Parts: sequence; C-alpha cells; structure tokens
Amino acid sequence: MNNDFLWWRDGVIYQIYPRSFADSNGDGVGDLPGITARLDYLAELGIDAIWLSPFYPSPQADFGYDVSDYKNVDPLFGTLADFDTLVAEAHRRGIRVVVDLVLNHTSDQHPWFLESRSSRDNPKRDWYLWRQKPNNWHSIFGGRGWEWDAKTGEYYFHMFLKQQPDVNWRNPEVRREMLDVFRFWAERGVDGFRLDVFNAYFKHPDFPNNPRKPGFALRSFDRQQHIYDIDQPEMYPLLKEIRALLDAYPERYAVGETFLATPERAASYCGSDKLHAAFNFDFLFRKFSATDFAEGIRLWEAAIGENGWPNYVLSNHDQPRSATRYTKGEDDARAKVVLGLLLTLRGTPFLYYGEEIGMRDITLTRHEIQDPPGKYYWPFYKGRDGCRSPMQWDESPYAGFSTVKPWLPVHPNHLRRNVKTQRNDPGSLFHFVRTLLALRKQQPALLRGAFRFLQVADAEVLAYERVLEGERIWVYLNFSAQEKTVSLPGQARSLFSSHGEESRIFREVLNMHPYEVSIVHG
Repeated sequence: MNNDFLWWRDGVIYQIYPRSFADSNGDGVGDLPGITARLDYLAELGIDAIWLSPFYPSPQADFGYDVSDYKNVDPLFGTLADFDTLVAEAHRRGIRVVVDLVLNHTSDQHPWFLESRSSRDNPKRDWYLWRQKPNNWHSIFGGRGWEWDAKTGEYYFHMFLKQQPDVNWRNPEVRREMLDVFRFWAERGVDGFRLDVFNAYFKHPDFPNNPRKPGFALRSFDRQQHIYDIDQPEMYPLLKEIRALLDAYPERYAVGETFLATPERAASYCGSDKLHAAFNFDFLFRKFSATDFAEGIRLWEAAIGENGWPNYVLSNHDQPRSATRYTKGEDDARAKVVLGLLLTLRGTPFLYYGEEIGMRDITLTRHEIQDPPGKYYWPFYKGRDGCRSPMQWDESPYAGFSTVKPWLPVHPNHLRRNVKTQRNDPGSLFHFVRTLLALRKQQPALLRGAFRFLQVADAEVLAYERVLEGERIWVYLNFSAQEKTVSLPGQARSLFSSHGEESRIFREVLNMHPYEVSIVHG
C-alpha cells in the first residue's frame, strides 16, 4: 500500500473560488462557513487539498485580487475565526489548505499605499513604484500602466487595474512585511501558498522601455516584449528566502503562477531551494487532440526534468472551463478523456471547483459582465465571469448555492447538471472522477511513477506508461469518436475503464470504445 504519501506531490488539489462555492448566510456571495459546510463532499470526492482564491479584506475592484489587508478576512467571506474553523475542520478530514497570496500589488486602499501617496517625503513613498516621467509599460487589463497622481505630481505603476498599484520589492521593508505574511498564515495552520503572478514582483531598476513585439495584438500589453517588467534576476534569491522560510514548517508548499512564462521559464523557478512547483498553463490552450496534448506533455517533461515535479491544470478562475472548451452540448465523453489525462500523468493535478461534474461557462449579456477586463475589451473579450458561476449542488432555483439571487447567474443546465443528480448516476462524470481519485491512492505508480510515452500506431490514441519499483501501469486515451484497436506491450489486466468494463485480461490488443479511458496493469 502507499506509505510514502506526500500531500502536495501525490495528492490532488481542488481550487475553490470562494465567492462561488457555497453561500451560508443568504447574501448571494459564497463564504468561508459555506466551504466548511461542504468539506464532507470534498472528502467524499477524494481530493487532498483545497486552494482558496483570495478572501482578504478588499474593495473588490478585481474581486479580491486587490488586497487591503493581508492578515485578515473580508467580512464578505466571514471572520478569522471562521477561517480557523475551516482549517481545523479540513485537517480533521485529512484535507490540506492552500491560500492565495497576491504580493505583486495591493489595493489602492491599503494603508501602505494611502501613506505612500500622501506626500513625496512619506516614509512609505518608496514602497511603490513612483516616477516623474512614465515609460512605455502597459497594463494587462488595458491602457497605460502608469497612473497620474495629482496630489503628489508623479505617476505610479500598476500591472493590472489602476486600483492595484505594484509594490516595490526592492525596498527591504516591503520584503520584510511580505515575508511576514507567509509566517502569519503558516502559524494559523495553512499548508501551502499559491503565489499570484510572482515572477512580476521585480521590475528593472532603471525602468527602460519594453521593445515592441512584431505583429498585431488586440491588447497593447501584448504588443510588447516583456523584458523589463517581469522575470528579473532578483527573483531567484527571493525564492530561496521564501523556501527557507517555508522549510522551517513541516510539509509546507509553494506553487507559483508564472505570468507569461514558457515551460522552461516556469521550470527555472522550481527546485529544492526555490518553489516546490510553478504552473505551466500549456494545457489551457491545447486542442482536443492526442498529438497536441502529447506535445504539451513532452515540452513540460523536458523542461522540468526527471528530478523536478510537474503539475497540470485544465481549468481555473481566469480561463474558460475545460468542459466548455472540449465538449459538445451536454455530452461528457470528451470531458472524461481530458480528466482521465489530468489525473494519471506524472505530477500534481489541480481540479477547479465544479470540474468534477462538468460545469460549463455561463453566457452573459454586456450589462451582466462584472469582470473589469471584460468591460474594457468588450466585445472582443468578454472577461472571466463565465468560468466563475455558482457551484451547482442541486436542481433548486439557485442550484443549492444560495437561497437568494447569486452575484453571478447560475448556469441554466443546473436543473440536470448538479452534484445531487450525478451522485445518483453511476455513469456520471462525478463518479468517473471519484473512482479515478480512489485508484490513484491504490496505485503508487500513478502517484510517483516515472513517465514514458507508449508507441501506438493510431495518432488519435494517447498512450503512456507509469512505472514504480517494477509496477507498470499503462494508460490509453481514445480522443476519437471511433472505435480503436491498439497493440499492448504485453499481457495486461484492466484496472479501470470509463465504459465500466474492468477485470478484463488483455493479451496482445486493446479494443477501445469511442472516447474511452482505459487503465491497465502491465
């Protein structure tokens, strides 16, 4: 059995967008007590950790990614006592807790920034990036990255909204304060940290202009090569400092959101004296194709190397859900294929809330859009609201998420697509995911085994091997709507099939149904 389980390496991490998971007090917005009330569901599903998107005090200009206090809970989501209860109850069920740290910028209502902009000689003036003359850097959310402050007669830089001024990580006092944020939450029992756009912490000290990028892009931000406003060399010593801090606590973890990074750049931030992991978002942009996903795996495996530990993600709070991208109508066959891939590769899988029941993005009219970049770039880009709709628990008017109209509309398909319905359907996506999560825990080779592609004659079948101490598991994924026959490396026994045909013995060939996920023991 598996006696060497390390939660962040071998487990599955489940991302929760707190506004949209469960509303306990009937205000239409999800909260921490709502999450606590649903922990039994998460334990039943079989995940190992939850990652909470920001719940800190915030004016909510960017729905919590504009933090005004790093060491508290916004009343919208509850209290610090509610957070402590959530951690304690999660731990009681064997579920670890990862929190989001947004340390590249604060809210413009953070006390630090209020002081910084109060006068040019304020002691906290240098805590942010002020210039008399702006360079050509832009905001990813639209427009120039420099905002004029009439009171002090200078510009401040914001990579995102003007309400999100970037902090000056070169200031030792800022560095000290930010590192203390890690300690604060670690002392409260937090097990891990997801670092928002961490590779943008440092900007070039001389603020040179970014060179133009050839070709056309809708966003002015994308018309530049981001040489001077992200990925500065000072990031590496800082990561060593963060890692040393975390290593002082047992089994603490840090994963970075690598902003605009290649697999090679993301991998460069990982290591025994750096981050435990960094996101490579390649899968978010892959076509539904065995060869296309295989290319993404090759690139990430090559970048991270045998001694590194990859992670994989198909959905998150910033991109369309995997079921929206890959499925047709309400058929979940393709969703099973990509989730079968996610949960059997070498590396840590991240599931996005509702992905286990195949939630689709909602469609909004222009006046319903709340996401700032969606408003700015309409109609060319409609923002991130679509993937942030309320969790679909049951068929009631507000899907069991709330007793009142939620902050975003519930998807109309919740009448059929919800946790309650899928729990009662053995062939549902929920049971598919739950069974795979249980299988992972039973088969150490699926958790820590080495990875190797298997050669198959059909380009529409993706096949690979996981090996640990002589145990061999072969995974076959049929990306086609056609039946397929593939040759096996040897005799095998079925461990799992998305078509419910376990306990079969295969000698030379595997006959696959359309869109079948088949896992066999070699």
